[in-house]
Amino acid sequence: MSTNNPTATEETHFFGDVCKNFDHAAQFTKHDAGLLDQIKSCNSVYRFRFPIRKGNGFEVIDAWRVEHSHHQSPTKGGIRYSEMVNEDEVMALAALMTYKCAIVNVPFGGAKGGIKINPKNYTVGELENITRRYTVELIKKNFIGPSIDVPAPDYGSGEREMSWIADTYATMNPGQLDALGAVTGKPISLHGIAGRREATGRGVAIAVRECVSVAEDMERIGLTTGLSGKKIIVQGLGNVGYYSAKFLSEFGALIVGICEFEGAIYNADGLDVEAVFQHRKSTGSILGYAGAKQEFKNTMEGLEQPCDILVPAALENQITVNNIRNIKAKVIAEGANGPTSPEAEEIFYQNGGLIIPDMYANAGGVTVSYFEWLKNLSHVAFGRINRRFEENSNLNLVNMVEGITGIALTPIQRATIVKGASELELVNSGLEDTMIRSYHEIREIYKSNPAIGTLRNAAMVGAINKIAVSYQNLGVWP
Repeated sequence: MSTNNPTATEETHFFGDVCKNFDHAAQFTKHDAGLLDQIKSCNSVYRFRFPIRKGNGFEVIDAWRVEHSHHQSPTKGGIRYSEMVNEDEVMALAALMTYKCAIVNVPFGGAKGGIKINPKNYTVGELENITRRYTVELIKKNFIGPSIDVPAPDYGSGEREMSWIADTYATMNPGQLDALGAVTGKPISLHGIAGRREATGRGVAIAVRECVSVAEDMERIGLTTGLSGKKIIVQGLGNVGYYSAKFLSEFGALIVGICEFEGAIYNADGLDVEAVFQHRKSTGSILGYAGAKQEFKNTMEGLEQPCDILVPAALENQITVNNIRNIKAKVIAEGANGPTSPEAEEIFYQNGGLIIPDMYANAGGVTVSYFEWLKNLSHVAFGRINRRFEENSNLNLVNMVEGITGIALTPIQRATIVKGASELELVNSGLEDTMIRSYHEIREIYKSNPAIGTLRNAAMVGAINKIAVSYQNLGVWP
């Protein structure tokens, strides 16, 4: 186990940025310095290396698992597969997970994992070996388990990798009833949950919709209320970016720009998100899409085009002092973790903008992961026990109303009213309720004290207060 700092060649700004945001928000709380230090610090940092067979030889893989806070158990957080990953980044993401869970009232501590590889450089068999060996290393150090630490997908990983983790954990823990609760983001066939894949993007879309529905805030920044007709640029066409764009479009917004690492496209009259996605799937690039009126080889230029709302849903540190003054959006909705530097955020607010912070905006994934974890612990799908009962109850009510009024409903009307909720509908309902309630919690803190200044500070103040109460109630032992 190691708590050493990253090597000198690695960038160390991300965790520092998170701590800077924490320190600024902590000024608006009344907790003592020791408690604040405990909340801010990473409790456990496990850095390890392991070999795999590569061709006729060996390759050594660097990996991490960080458990930031144990104010709630288990801890929770994704595993990032990237050759750019480092200890500082994993620590920062684990800290953000702690605050994110507190903000949306999900009872987990924050955690994060990282494997320093480019998945494209490995065969499926090699990726399976890496994932299973990583899981075994976590098991050996008690860094995984349904009541200890529950991983999930992140950049570079998905349902396939979570399946390998679930199988490895279950194999190493024979007879454990809740073994599949040791990881979330699994496919439905392995007791995953409906709606998990699109949960983060749906959460981002709901967050944006809720933000622009507040007339007072929109008037201050010079926008009309509602999403209808709002022009939006999305950075990233991965899982989060694609579903963010898809649902924002369904809510009435106009997706005018899409940015990816190979470049950016723009059309002020709107882009067909699904068509762009299929074009990239078939050609390997968003460039060359027939519906685009402008193309940019430099993807960062795409962020600077005219729009009302910008959704950075790629990687951290995309919006900095170098480009913030060129951003024309009035609202930035952070679909990715840490896409805006603190200095850039300060300038954006000074210029009359509003930022929906990542700690809230992209919390849809962990919210639905929480639902999946509950499903795994209860060993029954949501809606399975009560759906038919609800339908029969609704049918009896419809029959009674028709009998009293003498008005017969059409078959379509009857089916719509009688229908019981599916697992997907229940998950989406729970996600929507969580995102709406959490936004207004944050906004109440934001409006309560003008000195707080930003929604990010308000979200952090709320998170700090909730975590502080947990630690105070737990006490210190021995």
